Amino acid sequence: MNAPTRNERQARLLALLAAAADPVTGSELANRLGVTRQVVVHDIALLRAQHVPIVSTPRGYWLQRDPAPRNQTLLAVHHPPALTETELCILVDHGLTVIDVLIEHPIYGELRGSLQLANRRDVRMFMEQVRRSGASLLSSLTDGHHMHTVAYDEESQLQDAVRELRRHGIQVFD
Repeated sequence: MNAPTRNERQARLLALLAAAADPVTGSELANRLGVTRQVVVHDIALLRAQHVPIVSTPRGYWLQRDPAPRNQTLLAVHHPPALTETELCILVDHGLTVIDVLIEHPIYGELRGSLQLANRRDVRMFMEQVRRSGASLLSSLTDGHHMHTVAYDEESQLQDAVRELRRHGIQVFD
């Protein structure tokens, strides 16, 4: 039997992502498609170039669906690495989704990492991945200064979260 064409493989990849309730790792996609992880990464890059809304998170890939529109804002903060989990838990506990983290690097400009954290389980999995990998947080490049794009339903959620962050010694800039 002939190997599937790239278009057939990409269609199957999209079907797998569409059927998944949670993000799917590149390795799992590779196993299910019978290809290497590098092929999956390449196929996803090609699909994104065609404006397919595939999101990469620390937990894997997922196909972005059209949820009800939520308010979004950029939250500029500063804190030491030891307060990262506290910061993220405060945000999700107040009903915010932490979409990404970004820093302004003096040489490279804006560097952004997708997070897509909506609850404590997401935060716990992200922090465990940070610990296991030994990787540095983006904020370590800017002495703890960073920003998060956050989504929320009500302005009061954002205001309450900002108050709680400040109570925990996390600077929030207006």
